[in-house]
Amino acid sequence: MEQVVDTSSGSVAIERPGVSWGAVLAGAAAACALTLLLLSLGMGLGFAVASPWGDRGASSTSFEIGTGLYFIVMAMISSGLGGYLAGRLRRKSVGLETVEVQFRDTAHGFLAWAVASIVGAVLLASPASSLLGSATGGAVQAAASASQFSPLSNYADMLLRSDNRPDQQSLADTRGEITRLLTTSFRPNSDLSGTDRDYLVKTVAARTGLSQADAEKRVNDVLTQAKSDLDKARKAAMHTAIWLTLSLFIGAFAAAAAAWEGGGVRDGTWGRVNMRETLARSR
Repeated sequence: MEQVVDTSSGSVAIERPGVSWGAVLAGAAAACALTLLLLSLGMGLGFAVASPWGDRGASSTSFEIGTGLYFIVMAMISSGLGGYLAGRLRRKSVGLETVEVQFRDTAHGFLAWAVASIVGAVLLASPASSLLGSATGGAVQAAASASQFSPLSNYADMLLRSDNRPDQQSLADTRGEITRLLTTSFRPNSDLSGTDRDYLVKTVAARTGLSQADAEKRVNDVLTQAKSDLDKARKAAMHTAIWLTLSLFIGAFAAAAAAWEGGGVRDGTWGRVNMRETLARSR
């Protein structure tokens, strides 16, 4: 918005800032607070519909879809409120065309959504940082046995393998060796090499007393189950990311639309003229 000032040399147009950051921050604060409230409500509803009993509660698919839809509804409500406040509290523009006023209103709603999203991401990152710090502290306390978790530990295991070793190892040592073997083998090709598989079968047979055929069957069944569980976790993470992306897009649109409405209510023009008449007047 421009302000005309009369000077000795004539009239000079001074452009004033087009962004009312007070309104943006107020809308963002309201959106964050309402998001926190709706998240608490969503957690309560989630615990209400979930059940450890197989014949009760919602299925995993229904729970996943319901959670995604709740994310979208939550984004629409919280972003809509924040955008409306940002548009309604923005300084009234004088001397600008209607289209420019509407653009600035929607821009304020979008900015309020953006600030709220950034603040929400920071708040969600704080618990993750705390968990990471706890994990780091645990790693420091276990520094005496850090060599067991070194990336080179698997190569040391390969050098020291022996057919008689499983009988001499403790169960904890055997578990650690198998865990390192599976972790290293699953990472590059999602499967065990022939040598690793044969050694794993021998180790299971020696520890459990199963025959070679039964031990091989158990290894194959466990590896198949592990791959299935990992694939389910991958799909669940993918679906969650997609739902969150949709909720962010819809939240941005809701904030911009609500800010447009808030600006119209502020100027007393909302509901009096339709979009076609507004565009015609701006031309």
